Amino acid sequence: MAVKLPQLHNERVAQRLVVSGTVAAAPESLRERKKRETRQHISDVATGMFLERGFDEVRVADVAAAAGVSEKTVYNYFETKEALLLDREEHMQRMIRQALGPGAPNPSPIDSFVSALLDEIAGFFAQWGDTEDFRQILRFTSLIEGTPSLRAAQRDMMDRLTQAAATAMADRAGVAQEDPEPQIAAEAIVGLWGVMFRALRKQAENAPGAREAQAAVVSDVKRAARLIQTGLWSFDLAVQGMHSRDQLRAAAEAANDARRQVQSALRQARSAFRDARPPR
Repeated sequence: MAVKLPQLHNERVAQRLVVSGTVAAAPESLRERKKRETRQHISDVATGMFLERGFDEVRVADVAAAAGVSEKTVYNYFETKEALLLDREEHMQRMIRQALGPGAPNPSPIDSFVSALLDEIAGFFAQWGDTEDFRQILRFTSLIEGTPSLRAAQRDMMDRLTQAAATAMADRAGVAQEDPEPQIAAEAIVGLWGVMFRALRKQAENAPGAREAQAAVVSDVKRAARLIQTGLWSFDLAVQGMHSRDQLRAAAEAANDARRQVQSALRQARSAFRDARPPR
């Protein structure tokens, strides 16, 4: 996260990590700021109530009363009750467009996306320092995993984000969104959010401290990203019996070399195609 998050409910930090991105916001007007703060206040109040009483035990009317707004105001900001908790989809969409679409700062979509995730991880752990408080993420993840409607809403959200990623990369590559290449690439890259989320939960259960947990989460995300970059070829070797880490590292490096050669050939082919295409 680019800025320090409010500490009204520390569990919100974990949720924002899973469903947000580090994208610099454009200057906002006073009206926009007040709307954003109202929206965040309602979501923070709702999250605290859900964690305390359970998602199904809290009505939207209860959230409105506790937040000091009308029920209609809640629905003006959030289309569904589930969106009160999973409230950062718009921000994630923006992160995806900037990391993966035309004009992205890094030539590699994977590197660009991973860079954003690493900023998220650093921001998350900066909230806690070297303390045990980060283990509160377990309460949040347990709430989602134990509530069918939240699990379904999260799956639907990730499906929409995957399509946003496919569109961004298709626009950048000059191909159709429905083509298999941007579709499978989007599935893999957006899946890194899930890797990060599961790594956070695992480390909240097992790591001796926040510093060790952060290093382990970063390592898991980078490992998964390397697999995407090299392709499943290196993993296929592991399945076939190549279990040595040195062997796998060598296979990954060889695959990376092959990937760079393919990328160079594709760039040359695309340039040749443009040169040969008749003017419109």
